[in-house]
Amino acid sequence: MFYNLLYPLYTELSWLNVFRYITFRSIGAAVTAFLVLVVIGPWFIAWLRKKQIGQVIRDDGPQSHFSKQGVPTMGGVLILFAMTCSALLWTDLRSDLVWLLIGISLLFGAIGFWDDLRKIRKGNSRGLSARGKLVLQIGGASLVGLYLLLSPNYDGILSFPFFKTLQPDLGWWYLPFAVLVIVGASNAVNLTDGLDGLATGPVVVTASTYLIFSYVAGNALVASYLQIPFVQGAGEVTVFCGAIVGACLGFLWFNCYPAQIFMGDVGSLALGGTLGTVAIITKQEFLLVIVGGIFVMEALSVIIQVGYFKVSGGKRIFLMAPFHHHFEKKGWPETKVVVRFWIVSIILGLVALATLKLR
Repeated sequence: MFYNLLYPLYTELSWLNVFRYITFRSIGAAVTAFLVLVVIGPWFIAWLRKKQIGQVIRDDGPQSHFSKQGVPTMGGVLILFAMTCSALLWTDLRSDLVWLLIGISLLFGAIGFWDDLRKIRKGNSRGLSARGKLVLQIGGASLVGLYLLLSPNYDGILSFPFFKTLQPDLGWWYLPFAVLVIVGASNAVNLTDGLDGLATGPVVVTASTYLIFSYVAGNALVASYLQIPFVQGAGEVTVFCGAIVGACLGFLWFNCYPAQIFMGDVGSLALGGTLGTVAIITKQEFLLVIVGGIFVMEALSVIIQVGYFKVSGGKRIFLMAPFHHHFEKKGWPETKVVVRFWIVSIILGLVALATLKLR
């Protein structure tokens, strides 16, 4: 909105020319989202407490988590509000990519909201059925993949970190691949959201990394020099990533140990789906495996645990899945698990950035 309303006036007020710069608007989006969340956060938490909208803890979870019963949840509503408001203020509203990201974040947020609401009403940790949730996610992700494939600026060509000449064209097979990336990212972030601040930190790192990649992908000269796919209009994705970073940092203000609020499925499903969509838009799908390595490990730990349990007749590889609970069972304090996962996430983010030159 600022870009559309204020930038055209730069001929009369030269200082308004600053709104043309993606870097300035990305910083503005991050700061705005952070401030919106920090200002509204205390009121929203108090409102959730008054309405008794609290976390429902799994009966089979670690005993240390039972004290979290009743802590306000569905904080993802706050994240989505701050993120969307900031994006509307700082992005170029003529960009179809911005509206695509807003749409997928709100759609996946609505799925998570429905899931959280059912858990609260039932008073247990069972919300939507896994099948029902998956069908809705696949439907939303399919719309994104279909829209991009029908766009003249997109194709089904893949790019790989470390392999600049490996660029297979999937054609229409790119659609199920895009669905896999978006739905997989959404559920992986959801599985990671189990400790105070655990999912929020890696989301900040992942969004920050894609902020840089989307900026590079949106500049034809820089993209050509670094040998990554040029994506017309990706610069506005940079600003949107700034809004994600700011909103999540603001949420972390209240979500760090001991958490005053949890994001719930409304936040984790939305953030994961949005990051998956950013990866698709920027043509850096496989980079998500690197920078989002924490999410990948969490998802794989569940898949491995369930699979091994079935084939071995009830045996387990991990003390508990997802992966972070395994370390809790080994005696690690919650804060140690969270901070060490953050450290690993930052290292993976640096590795992902290094692939800009290793192609």
